[in-house]
Amino acid sequence: MTKAEVANLLMEKTGLGRAESCQAVEIFLDSIKEALQQGEKVSLVGFGTFLVKNKNPRNGRNPRTGEQIFIEEKNVVVFKPGKSFRESVNAIDATGSDAE
Repeated sequence: MTKAEVANLLMEKTGLGRAESCQAVEIFLDSIKEALQQGEKVSLVGFGTFLVKNKNPRNGRNPRTGEQIFIEEKNVVVFKPGKSFRESVNAIDATGSDAE
């Protein structure tokens, strides 16, 4: 699902216009980005938690050449799904429909 599809779904479910629903999705995503940039944890009850973790510098290997390389320290965004979200995803069988 793309950002445009999310905006269309929001438009259908709320009756907002296309511009307003696109703006609402953008505001929502920007607020998550800003909070993470400030080092905050974003917790959406029933969905999950976004947080920033620091990855220490380390040695790695280029899989194509086998050459050893140094990987710099960096911050990465991590998503930890909430319990109810995990359970709902696990309830879906391999065909993509709900399990009975």
